[in-house]
Amino acid sequence: MKIGIIGCGAMAGKFAETLMQMKEAECYAAASRSQERAEEFAHQYGFKKAYGSYEELCADPDVELIYIATPHSCHYENMELCIRHKKPVLCEKSFTLNAGEARKIRELAEKEQVFIAEAIWTRYMPSRDMIREIMDSGIIGNISTLTANLSYPITHKERIMRPELAGGALMDIGVYGLNFALMNFGTDIERIESSVRMTETGVDGMESITIFFRGGRMAVLTHDIYSRSDRKGILYGETGYIVVENINNPQCISVYDTEDRLLQKTNVPDQISGYEYEVKECIEAVRAGKPESDSMPLADSIHVMEIMDELRRQWGLVYPQEKGD
Repeated sequence: MKIGIIGCGAMAGKFAETLMQMKEAECYAAASRSQERAEEFAHQYGFKKAYGSYEELCADPDVELIYIATPHSCHYENMELCIRHKKPVLCEKSFTLNAGEARKIRELAEKEQVFIAEAIWTRYMPSRDMIREIMDSGIIGNISTLTANLSYPITHKERIMRPELAGGALMDIGVYGLNFALMNFGTDIERIESSVRMTETGVDGMESITIFFRGGRMAVLTHDIYSRSDRKGILYGETGYIVVENINNPQCISVYDTEDRLLQKTNVPDQISGYEYEVKECIEAVRAGKPESDSMPLADSIHVMEIMDELRRQWGLVYPQEKGD
């Protein structure tokens, strides 16, 4: 399938490197707001065409699937452009600025009958089912609590610090913690409590989030943009606990008993980068005429945005683009 990429930054580069190694995909077209940057990117990653505007790429009749790799603040307008041109979309997380935008995208996609999916790669990885199978096996009994953390020293990145680009820890890395909790504990949420420390620029720099699920389960998540954490996700049960190494791209899943003895260790399958799973599923879905992804349906993307809206409400964090709403 001929893939087009909107946005030619570092994220797009990692994605393109993956495409280059996939038999299912072809690096076909790249678009930037600068023709020079698009040509440079296309040359580096073997794309056949380079466009100096997103509109030109969307108008190319041979583009079959578009990956959006622009800042969060641009996702809505970029997806809208693709949908207007009847182009299937795989949009990088976080899906939109807020749940309202996400709902509008779903409505427009349904109206125009265009495939749309959010590129939250952990939703598509085989590790998702592997963790679920271990949980369901009963090896650690009834599971009551989940903890997860994800932190990277990324304050040097301009998009992270700027409110107008929807910066901050939540939209960039907190989305992984939230998805980890929802994938493993479901969506029947009773309430959410949180604490935050804001940056001088006015975005969330570090946060602690506690999600209380109906039925008694609880998830505690921490994220920040200043330090490098161990990135572990841990599920606690009556007779032991499960440790997932790196919730951002799980590498192995270990099970321990109440004496901290290792009971079993499961490694995830070898991968190109981890991005290939979302690409494969989207290609298959588009060819099958499906309107959305099975692994990350639009209702789930909207639900995650609703949770992030609630967290930002608790923190008083409003992006500049939202102040007129």
